Amino acid sequence: MKTLSESRAFGGVQGVYAHTSAATGGDMTFGLFLPAEAEHDPVPVLWFLSGLTCTHENAMVKAGAQKWAAEEGLALVFPDTSPRGTGVADDAAYDLGQGAGFYVNATQAPWAPHFRMWDYVTKELPDLLFKAFPLDEGRQGITGHSMGGHGALTIAMSFPGRFRSVSAFAPIANPSASDWGRKQFTAYLGKDEGAWAPHDATLLMRKRGFDGPVLVDQGASDQFLDLLRPEALAEAMAARRQEGTFRMQRGYDHSYFFVSSFMEEHVTFHAQALYD
Repeated sequence: MKTLSESRAFGGVQGVYAHTSAATGGDMTFGLFLPAEAEHDPVPVLWFLSGLTCTHENAMVKAGAQKWAAEEGLALVFPDTSPRGTGVADDAAYDLGQGAGFYVNATQAPWAPHFRMWDYVTKELPDLLFKAFPLDEGRQGITGHSMGGHGALTIAMSFPGRFRSVSAFAPIANPSASDWGRKQFTAYLGKDEGAWAPHDATLLMRKRGFDGPVLVDQGASDQFLDLLRPEALAEAMAARRQEGTFRMQRGYDHSYFFVSSFMEEHVTFHAQALYD
């Protein structure tokens, strides 16, 4: 692992690191914020998964999460959204290929050799982090924005007991029924929709739910509302009587202005679960 930068922030350290990934077959970069408490003891971890076109840097720079994480004594992990580099398949569209990994393990050509973001985020990167940094593996929460909200919800529901809390900002909530999902799932996973179901938050909520609290914020003026299908997830949460809160935020769009406006509440939500 190579240290690309380390900067003092809110009494802690915001680092950026690179490493060679077996899962994606190339070099990957991630951000990690460690609060001051990490100098003495392992600290709880909040994962932030970013959305389409993003790298590790977008949320790290724009979400304003470090201030609130420092106050709560939480580490923040900012993974990249896809493999990158020469030899890695890509597409001219912004919503497929590099920057659009959708947190799945691709099985179809030309994506299969590198696009294994499910394994990267759920196995390889955690294994590396918990060995290299003072992080408490038993206290993890996960959140994300848009495509990252989709990833956060599906990962949380697929690993019972790993995460104490999950939240999402404007998640792609029902990708099997949306052009933000059907296009990518067909490309990455093939035409068999049975292979898509484990990566659809609405279908997972109907089937198993989450064994902890859930918080979802959705901007009511989001320009991508029809693609996100938040109503499907809200209905599934209500039908399952899932412990959690779904909020439509009047006037907010899909941008990081929306994310940063509610970041404090999300960090506090996770801190309450992680320090319970």
